[in-house]
Amino acid sequence: MKAEEVVSTFVRAGSQATRKARATRRNQLDVPYGDGEGEKMDIYFPDEDSKAFPLFLFFHGGYWQSGSKDDSAFMVTPLTAQGVVVVIVAYDIAPKGALDRMVDQVTRSVVFLQRRYPSNEGIYLCGHSAGAHLAAMVLLASWTKHGVTPNLQGFLLVSGIYDLEPLIYTSQNAPLHMALEDAQRNSPQRRLEVAPPTPVGPACPVVVVVGQHDSPEFHRQSREFYETLHRVGLKASLQELPDVDHFDIVENLTREDHALTQIILKTIFPTL
Repeated sequence: MKAEEVVSTFVRAGSQATRKARATRRNQLDVPYGDGEGEKMDIYFPDEDSKAFPLFLFFHGGYWQSGSKDDSAFMVTPLTAQGVVVVIVAYDIAPKGALDRMVDQVTRSVVFLQRRYPSNEGIYLCGHSAGAHLAAMVLLASWTKHGVTPNLQGFLLVSGIYDLEPLIYTSQNAPLHMALEDAQRNSPQRRLEVAPPTPVGPACPVVVVVGQHDSPEFHRQSREFYETLHRVGLKASLQELPDVDHFDIVENLTREDHALTQIILKTIFPTL
């Protein structure tokens, strides 16, 4: 398929999965986590009601300039079936949102959920592509100014971008308007090398995943970020999933038997 067809197929699959999730799972849609128009989240609940449950947050990809929570609820059905609350977070994509704003928004979404569900059994962050970059930036967040330290218990970073400097001179930067200092400030790879995270304990798993048919640059960045995570003492692992590309690695999360779904259930939630 041509590139445009691959993306449109991915979006259609995501829209279909989201419609199914909204029709079949208890949910609260467009919950505001801030005052901005784009600061909304969709929350999907298991059948059994409880005040203490694990929270699985998902940040969509799209090179920070496309994508939506409205076509990203791939994993809702298999995870809510296991008693997990799934949260799909929206943020202001470019050109409306700059990278600093997006990082601040997803960080505040975590703070919002910790305050809303203080008895949670752990907050687990997952992002795909640009969303994996945002999840990695949350790993490095300073929580002092927010007045709350979230109960972060795991990270799943899927086909992510962790060093933004190579993007500066590409067409992807046109709506982002990144200067060199913007890229460096918002690159988890570079930030981690100089300031390892303190609020996340060494037992908190950080799983870096890349698809067999992801491009060489995604493989390089995933490997180097894993190596840096490991070097600073975090409980990191790197997994390459066979027979998947940059899109179906997430698209197949609708299936419980998908390799990435099993990583979530066995590595991120081993006690379920």
